[in-house]
Amino acid sequence: MRAIWKGAVSFGLVSIGVRLYSATEEKDIRFHQVHREDGGRIRYKRVCSVDGEEVSYDDIAKGYDLGGGEMVILTDEDFADLPLSTSRAIDVLEFVPADQVDPMLYNKAYYLEPEGTATKPYVLLRDALADSDRVAIVKVAIRQREQLATLRVRDNVLVLNTMLWPDEIRQASFGFLDDDIQVRPPELAMAASLIDSMAGEFAPDEYTDDYRAALQEVIDAKVEGREIVAPEEEEEAPAAAVDLMAALRASVERARVARGEAAGEASDEAAGKDREPAEPTPITSAKSAKAAAAPAAKKAAPARRTAPAKKSAAADQKKTTAKKAQPEKKTDARKAAAKSTGQKTGGTQKSGARKTAAKKTADRKSA
Repeated sequence: MRAIWKGAVSFGLVSIGVRLYSATEEKDIRFHQVHREDGGRIRYKRVCSVDGEEVSYDDIAKGYDLGGGEMVILTDEDFADLPLSTSRAIDVLEFVPADQVDPMLYNKAYYLEPEGTATKPYVLLRDALADSDRVAIVKVAIRQREQLATLRVRDNVLVLNTMLWPDEIRQASFGFLDDDIQVRPPELAMAASLIDSMAGEFAPDEYTDDYRAALQEVIDAKVEGREIVAPEEEEEAPAAAVDLMAALRASVERARVARGEAAGEASDEAAGKDREPAEPTPITSAKSAKAAAAPAAKKAAPARRTAPAKKSAAADQKKTTAKKAQPEKKTDARKAAAKSTGQKTGGTQKSGARKTAAKKTADRKSA
C-alpha cells in the first residue's frame, strides 16, 4: 500500500506521527470508451466554450457559478490562504461511546501506521481506546478539505473513518409517514417470528458479488475465444395482492425448513389464537410472493400422488369381494348337487320296495 497522507495525531500534549493508507478499494470492473469499429480509445479535449481553444491543465482554475452567467474564479493562492489548522494534524476533540455515532455519517476508512519513534504512543492510544469502548471524534484536512472523522480500533490498528457533516444528511420526508397505518398484534408477532427464524451471525466472507463474477467470466471467455454461457436467471414471481399474514406465515415456515427445523410450530405460536382475516395487502416484493406460492405447490403435489392410491385400494377391495364370492358359489353348487343326488337315491329305493312287494304277492297266489 502507498501512503496518501502524512501527519500527526494530536492527543492532548502527545503528538503521534502517522501515515494514512486507504483501507478499502472498489472491485468494480472498469471499462474504457472505445470506437465500436476499430476499438480506438475515445479521448476528450479540454476546450474553452468562449474561444473554442484547447486548454492545458496549468491554465485551468476553479470557478463558482453565481447564476445568471456570472462566475467567480478562485486560484491556488486563494485556497492556500484558507485557515486549515488541521492541514497536517489529526486533532482529537473528544471521546464518545461508539454506539452514539450514526453509521449513516461514515464515509471512507483509512488505516493509520505509526511513523518512526511514534510506535509506543500509538500503541498507548490504541489500547486506551479499546479498553474504554469509545471512539475519538477528530478533525482532519485531506486533499484541501476539512472533515469530521472518528478514530477507532480494528485488528489492533487505528482506523480513521471520515464522516459527512450533519447538514449533508438528507431528511427522510415521505408521504406515507403521515398516513395512519395500523399493524395488528398477530401480524407483528408473525413478523418477529420471521426475524427470529432468519437470525444469524454476520459473516461478510459468505457473501459474494455474483454480478461481478459473471461479468469477469464473460471477459475471460472473450479473451480465450470460448463460447459465453449465460447464467440461468431466477424466475421472479409477479407482484400481486396477497394476504399479509399468509405471506408472513409461509415465509416463517420456509425459513424453518431451510434451517432443518419442523415447520408450522413457530408460525402457530406467533399467530396465537386470534386469527382474524387480514385484508389483502399489495406485496411488492417478489420474494414474498415466491414464499407464499412455494408451500401451496408442495401441498398440492402429495394430493396428486394419493389419487392413484385410492383407485388401487378400490380395485383391491373388488378383487377381495370376488374371491369371497367364488367359494360361496361353489358351496351352493355342492349343496344343490347333493340334494339332487338325495332325491334320485330316494326315488330308486321306493321303486325297489314296490317291486319286492309285488313279487311276494305273486308267490302267495301261485301257492
